[in-house]
Amino acid sequence: MRFLPGFMIFALALIAAAPLAVAHDKHVEATNVWARATPPGAKNGAAYMTLTNDTAKADRLIDAASDVAARVEIHTHLMENGVMRMRQVEGGVDVEPGTPVVFQPGGLHIMLMGLKKQLVPGETFELVLTYSNAGKVKVTAEVMPIGADGSKAGHGKAHTH
Repeated sequence: MRFLPGFMIFALALIAAAPLAVAHDKHVEATNVWARATPPGAKNGAAYMTLTNDTAKADRLIDAASDVAARVEIHTHLMENGVMRMRQVEGGVDVEPGTPVVFQPGGLHIMLMGLKKQLVPGETFELVLTYSNAGKVKVTAEVMPIGADGSKAGHGKAHTH
């Protein structure tokens, strides 16, 4: 008879923990989020980061937004007829489990168009990343000097559960 109450407590603990496992299905992270500083009067800028997904199913970054720009788009660089060009990524970017997606100069990036203010080294600004499954995730971008490669950007994380 003493076994039954202990077993019931264990079973109730497992049932109570079940919602935590379901919430974990939405876990994505953006790390090393940064942007290059812009000269006064610049109309555009870019933000970079590394996205990771530690769940069992793929997610997709489908949109980005920020108060520092009139328009924010997911972009990449493509070689067309021997010329490197920037293009918007239609449909978003897949974030597969266990495979980091790196946004970096010369590759994927978050394009900030119609800047409302100069991006100044040492300052930060907020980006809102929208995923198909995880929903909206707020991240903070650190502004690095013009010409920076992001290697000295903060290593803070932003994620959703």
